[in-house]
Amino acid sequence: MGSTLDLIGWIVVGYAALVTVAAGTGVALRTPRPSWLDQLVLMLTLLGAVLAVAALASLAGEGRPESLATFLGYAVTVVALPPAALASVREDRGTWSCGVVAVAALATGVVALRLMMTR
Repeated sequence: MGSTLDLIGWIVVGYAALVTVAAGTGVALRTPRPSWLDQLVLMLTLLGAVLAVAALASLAGEGRPESLATFLGYAVTVVALPPAALASVREDRGTWSCGVVAVAALATGVVALRLMMTR
């Protein structure tokens, strides 16, 4: 069985994939961004924060990652990226704001994977 960091990381990756599909569906259907999609992004931010805390806690255990700066950058990005994307389209509820959310959710999943890999 994997470490706690890996388990949390895979939860974040799976949830990011769910948000990506939900937002991508909004783009495909050409619908305005629903308010529940904002709530999904906020939950992704919370999960990213849990992952970042677990990643920082893992530094106290085993050895340091090969590149500490990269590891810390991923930990910050996994938390900061979803709300930054949501803030950038705060006033726009159009179809393409769903696209911004989809790209940010996909990138958050990739960053979560990279965070697990660099540990």
